[in-house]
Amino acid sequence: MHRRAFAAIDGSDPVGYFTKGGPVEGGDVTARYKGAIWRFADQVSADAFAANPAAYAPAFGGYCAFAASRGYLAPTTPEAWTIVDARLYLNANLRARELWLEDVPGNIAKGEANWPGILG
Repeated sequence: MHRRAFAAIDGSDPVGYFTKGGPVEGGDVTARYKGAIWRFADQVSADAFAANPAAYAPAFGGYCAFAASRGYLAPTTPEAWTIVDARLYLNANLRARELWLEDVPGNIAKGEANWPGILG
């Protein structure tokens, strides 16, 4: 049985968060990683990701970091993001990001404790 790959993080270029300071729409350049299709704005971003995907892939599989800290999964939006200690964290919306930012170390610790058990 084959699982169908999906576009990770709404098709945003994960490298762009680090190099452009925010979400960048991915284009036709793609790579597969952990069962998903990752889209990139250009070949330079794709090459950087290929060299070290763990450095660019968001925490908690690209699911909402605030939701993970509370023990459940939620989709994310590209505009609700934060980089902490060279790790990308995404949130469901700007309000979830605001709540997550109230206790970043605590929310990261809670999310890591809940992960990957919340995947089911």
